[in-house]
Amino acid sequence: MIPRVHVRSLEAAEALADALDHPVSDREGLTGHTAVAHWPGLDRFTHDDEQPTWTSQEWTTHLDVPSWNHPFAASPQEDRFAIWHADVRLAPVDRLLTGPEWSEIAHRLARAAGIATPGDTNGCLWIAVQAQPRRLDLIANLIRADGTWTTQPDLYRRLMTECQRLETDLGLLQPFHAPPAPHATAPARPAAPTAVGPTAQLAQLLHQLADEATGPLATVRALVERAAHRLGPLPHAYGPASEHQLEWIARRLHGIQQDLNTVAADLSAASHQTVPAPVRPVARPKAASARPRSTT
Repeated sequence: MIPRVHVRSLEAAEALADALDHPVSDREGLTGHTAVAHWPGLDRFTHDDEQPTWTSQEWTTHLDVPSWNHPFAASPQEDRFAIWHADVRLAPVDRLLTGPEWSEIAHRLARAAGIATPGDTNGCLWIAVQAQPRRLDLIANLIRADGTWTTQPDLYRRLMTECQRLETDLGLLQPFHAPPAPHATAPARPAAPTAVGPTAQLAQLLHQLADEATGPLATVRALVERAAHRLGPLPHAYGPASEHQLEWIARRLHGIQQDLNTVAADLSAASHQTVPAPVRPVARPKAASARPRSTT
């Protein structure tokens, strides 16, 4: 699961159009299957405890309200780009997720990004959209109801850490499991003449290379993703294009990690297959002696 933080914008229409993969419309309603999560204070805008089916245009208007209500609110960099947008994408080999699982991902990432705090109904207005296969988008207005600007310290590291936890909690990663060691009280058996030792060692080496926590490929992937995040806000001449290229490099590295884990698992399984004992020649019975000829 790879997060991507987009360049902040003035209005929510651009971010929601990117999440939907088409322009916003005043005729298209976002159902609960598309808008999988939102800020808790949205209940104040509903009637009779019913979840409204708003059009995508109505959602953008709703997200832009804090910017209109607080025209003098500005970021620490003294800008007015209040619409924050990020997306996460599953790896091609990951399983398909259910609606509740996407909702869980959205709420946890919103907390990690600092746009949602449990119990805070006056915080950021945000929405999570799952409109494209294997992708989730979070869109928020960083201006709170009281006109203060929401800061996001150490944003990318927190998102990456939460994504790694989600991968483990939802079973999106298939960790390598080493075979159990033989019991200490098991009777010793003579080792069969086979070449399983080097195969098992090679499997362990591949697993160490692909390990998500301590492996060198995971470290390289994290550095590439961090470089992509820093390139994003730079001018279009060399920013977003390079950012996109680095993100694809990070995804390929993630695919290589998974391929290495698959090969390591196959080698480990092959190394523990029993080798049949050599077939010993069976002694043939001696041929019966020829019948003596008659002397008569």
